[in-house]
Amino acid sequence: MELSAQTLINRPVELVWNQIIDIRNSAQFIEGIIKIEVLEEPENTLIGFKWKETRMMFGKEATEIMWITEYKENEYYQTRAESHGSVYISRMAVEKVNSQTQLTMSFKGEPQTFMAKMFSKLMGAMMKGSMKKIVLKDLADIKFAVEAK
Repeated sequence: MELSAQTLINRPVELVWNQIIDIRNSAQFIEGIIKIEVLEEPENTLIGFKWKETRMMFGKEATEIMWITEYKENEYYQTRAESHGSVYISRMAVEKVNSQTQLTMSFKGEPQTFMAKMFSKLMGAMMKGSMKKIVLKDLADIKFAVEAK
């Protein structure tokens, strides 16, 4: 499953970037996140920043461990999570568009085990629709937080 969504934010790239890398405090401005627990915080780089994120998903709490695998300052960062027999890759990217910043979030789930592959085939379309709603809500929450500054 792959999906991507974007929003335009009426603030400079640097402000949007600073908001999206404030993972430690993201539960304060992204409604879907219940709690963030930082597990590893390397000095002078985002690579290896690791956290436990708890969200409300499909009516119950779900917790995933995520970490940043690559980034380019004021452009993007990419995360990885491994859970339920799948690998999940997310990317948050910022790009100047005229006087605004386009914030794009992409998500890819790659089933690794037999059971995860079967589940993906059976429930993939429904899961993609639900994930798209979550991504769009997160983007709207980030936009609101940045534009309120």
